Amino acid sequence: MTSSSQLAGGPNGEEDGFKLWQSLVRQTELTAQLCSIMRDVRNVRGNTQKKIEKLRQLLSGLLSELTYFEEPIRSPLAPGVLITGIVPSESSIFKSALHPLRLTFRTQCGGTSKIIFKKGDDIRQDQLVVQMVSLMDRLLKLENLDLHLTPYKVLATGQDEGMLEFIPSRSLAQILSEHRSIISYLQKFHPDEHGPFGITATCLETFIKSCAGYSVITYILGIGDRHLDNLLLRDDGRLFHVDFGFILGRDPKPFPPPMKLCKEMVEAMGGAESQYYTRFKSYCCEAYNILRKSSNLILNLFHLIAGSNIPDIAFDPEKSILKLQEKFRLDLDDEAAIHFFQDLINESVSALFPQMVETIHRWAQYWR
Repeated sequence: MTSSSQLAGGPNGEEDGFKLWQSLVRQTELTAQLCSIMRDVRNVRGNTQKKIEKLRQLLSGLLSELTYFEEPIRSPLAPGVLITGIVPSESSIFKSALHPLRLTFRTQCGGTSKIIFKKGDDIRQDQLVVQMVSLMDRLLKLENLDLHLTPYKVLATGQDEGMLEFIPSRSLAQILSEHRSIISYLQKFHPDEHGPFGITATCLETFIKSCAGYSVITYILGIGDRHLDNLLLRDDGRLFHVDFGFILGRDPKPFPPPMKLCKEMVEAMGGAESQYYTRFKSYCCEAYNILRKSSNLILNLFHLIAGSNIPDIAFDPEKSILKLQEKFRLDLDDEAAIHFFQDLINESVSALFPQMVETIHRWAQYWR
């Protein structure tokens, strides 16, 4: 960090201040160049492949100064990392309405840094949610509960643009279409004929813990619009959520279940009767009670941003914060909270297996 005295002057202060200013200007220029690439690529007629070809052509030709920077630039996402240029052959475009760019930067120490650049979405809400995931991860770890969460880096660089850290992973939709089940996908990376369901015990434990962590966090923050495309799985068994366009109870689909658990996740734990599913429930309850202890901190942070124009809070700040407060059930003691949370999981899961209960069939429709 540069101290204020260095910026103000003093020995080497002016020089350091100028360097810092230059560094920020170059990051801003880089962001502006990425926006213009985005525009050019979007205007290309044809499928995603055509757009990818255009992106690589631009990076190798007209904008070749982006493949090797004159001087290293600090990565806006991770200022500790110095980036030296974009690798055109490893850069691509996601097949979605906004055509986000996936860029691979070379780093000064010889490695690479992968980022996603998006334009057309308000990234500030994503940044808020990921900061909350990161905070909750730290609160859980302070109580020696590591649920293998993935708080990836997010930086809004404008009202409708920003960068996100790219985490190598696959969506559950992709995995299920290619491998039919989560377990057969994990068997590919962590086979163990003596382990549970033919995978290593560590891998299954990682999967169960991350499912528990995100089940509790998405419940508390009221994360909506969950589907198999925004649930991602890393090959070490860590599950995580992306895309937080709907929070604090808002959801584009009717009848969202309180817990965002899909049938395939429960099946990967051996079904609702297995010992692994029981372990999943106990991690959920433990995490819920730990986070309840810090409800003041979490609620105060939301109070601080009540006046911001983050869409799902700006809509009705008071009601949003009340909804969040209700999720903590501060009227219950720890034991009652465990019963409450277990009931919540049981209701959501029985909805996924309609043969068990017919009345909550509408929640099952959520994942269709």
